[in-house]
Amino acid sequence: MNAIEIRKVTKTFGDVVAVDNLSLDVPEGSVYGFIGPNGSGKTTTLRMIMNIFYPDSGSIKVLGDATPGACTDRLGYLPEERGLYRRMKTREILKFYGELKTGRRVDREIDTWLERMDLAAWADKKVEALSKGMSQKVQFIASVVSDPDVLILDEPFAGLDPVNTDVIRSAILDLQDRGTTIVFSTHDMNMAERMCDFIFMIFKGRKVLDGTLADIQDEYGADTLRVSCEGGAAAMRGIAGVAKVNDFGRLQEVRMADGADPQEILAAIMARTSVTSFELTRPSLHDIFIRIAGPEAGEAEDAQDADNSQA
Repeated sequence: MNAIEIRKVTKTFGDVVAVDNLSLDVPEGSVYGFIGPNGSGKTTTLRMIMNIFYPDSGSIKVLGDATPGACTDRLGYLPEERGLYRRMKTREILKFYGELKTGRRVDREIDTWLERMDLAAWADKKVEALSKGMSQKVQFIASVVSDPDVLILDEPFAGLDPVNTDVIRSAILDLQDRGTTIVFSTHDMNMAERMCDFIFMIFKGRKVLDGTLADIQDEYGADTLRVSCEGGAAAMRGIAGVAKVNDFGRLQEVRMADGADPQEILAAIMARTSVTSFELTRPSLHDIFIRIAGPEAGEAEDAQDADNSQA
């Protein structure tokens, strides 16, 4: 069963088409990742699920109900723009959000989450006294203290240090284990690869990827070499069969041209420098993202437009 069903949804703002004829199914109990460049339509889609925006056409069904706002109390939402009442105390603001959603006291849940997020000592401090990371954890608690059936998180890891990122990541996966459906947007492709059961990419308002990571990678085949060598990216310049090199410093991802032989590429690199690791693999989500939304995608589109104009 699907927790969220989106059917042929379009949303415009003036002359700008933010979301264009989008259909999407989010299975119950899954972690569903939304990726895409800034301005691609991710946040607009999340806000339509939350009934903050309404689609111009199409339909959105949440937890089996297509009535706008019918399931709002069963949803948790962490918006991209963080916003807390800075003069309120931490516990007070969590009580406000929790009781607003549930209509009951949530003191026990608040205490549990404050302990888990290492914020118990700050429960009676005003929000304005908290650090940015602490405030972000408080806002996360506000989104989950009502024990929602569906949790929507817009860039939940943005600005967090590795320790707090791990705390939030662990909490999200524990919520999934309890049956919560998680939808989150992120620019961190490594996090999306590690956490998500399904990945959806939107680009210029249109769905361009949707499926498991394995399914998405299978579409591109094993055309990638991961290489670590003393010469770095410079050692791969001009080698026949190398279409593109993504340089990550100590590691390079080499995209092979169609028909290229990985062994011949390895031999050519080894003739130039010492190779410490070499792996034939499918492209990373980062590389797939760049192929779709990076500069080379724009160059290919421009070339296609030029061909069409000459035809």
